[in-house]
Amino acid sequence: MKILVTGGAGFIGSAVTKKLLERGDSVVCVDSFNDYYSPKVKEANVAQFAQNPNYKLYRGDIADYDFMKNIFAMEKFERVFHPAARAGVRPSIADPFIYADTNYIGTLNLLDLSKDFGIENFVLTSSSSVYGENKKVPFSETDNVDFPISPYAATKKATELMAHAYHYLHKLNVNIVRPFTVYGPGGRPDMFPFLCTKWIDEGTEVKRFGDGSTRRDYTYIDDIVDGVISAIDRIFGYEIFNLGNSDTIDLNSFIAVVEKCLGKKANIKEYPMFSGDVPITYADITKARKMLDYNPKTKIEDGMKNFVEWYQKNKQNY
Repeated sequence: MKILVTGGAGFIGSAVTKKLLERGDSVVCVDSFNDYYSPKVKEANVAQFAQNPNYKLYRGDIADYDFMKNIFAMEKFERVFHPAARAGVRPSIADPFIYADTNYIGTLNLLDLSKDFGIENFVLTSSSSVYGENKKVPFSETDNVDFPISPYAATKKATELMAHAYHYLHKLNVNIVRPFTVYGPGGRPDMFPFLCTKWIDEGTEVKRFGDGSTRRDYTYIDDIVDGVISAIDRIFGYEIFNLGNSDTIDLNSFIAVVEKCLGKKANIKEYPMFSGDVPITYADITKARKMLDYNPKTKIEDGMKNFVEWYQKNKQNY
């Protein structure tokens, strides 16, 4: 197949691109290479594909409708995987407008063009953040997610709603995936697995927000990629899938895992919890197991060992 991957220079986008190319698909990547984190990281992510004849890269903004329309018209791909977004809960509180522009308007552009150009299947990347302060655990796709607690989460919920409207009105096939705290080699340098590793390795202060009891459902990148590929391949109409590890680890225990991987002790300093942060993320993946044959295999100890080995080889680039 020929597949559009938005945000294809990012962590998840480039990992999915690699898997698609390896199995023989053609990939059209669109990425703005914005400076939310160093564009050098994104340049390195796409450099590995530069000589592949089945790969094409466009540099631009998904919120630019005319730019995207020209790509749809020229490339005539069959399916869309859309992970491009302004990510991060805390920065969205400081600048909600750019989140609305990229996450909501950008997604609306893609949905409308997918309708016009007869896209077979549209895979939208949402977020576990839509669950907010959900009290029932693990989180299920049928839970009420009408109460986001950050602009980032609100934009992700909004994209899910608009995708449903396009499915209802125009019969656009949409699979929505809600990833849970993705980590692994090549991971985003703004996320805690990377930051914690960097801080402990360098002997600098580890910023722990809260008392360390918050829990996250960390999900290894290879497991996420398998779930996404399955969502690209399978057409259901309109469905939402949690992609998590369905296991949680508290912040203090996570720091201990990194300490063990590095063979160094953390210099922890406690800070107040941020508004918008949630106490727990925990995925019920029953539906994804059944309909996508999703089967995450990577334990946090093994995944972080792989990440730390990658970090030690690549930290000079950060």
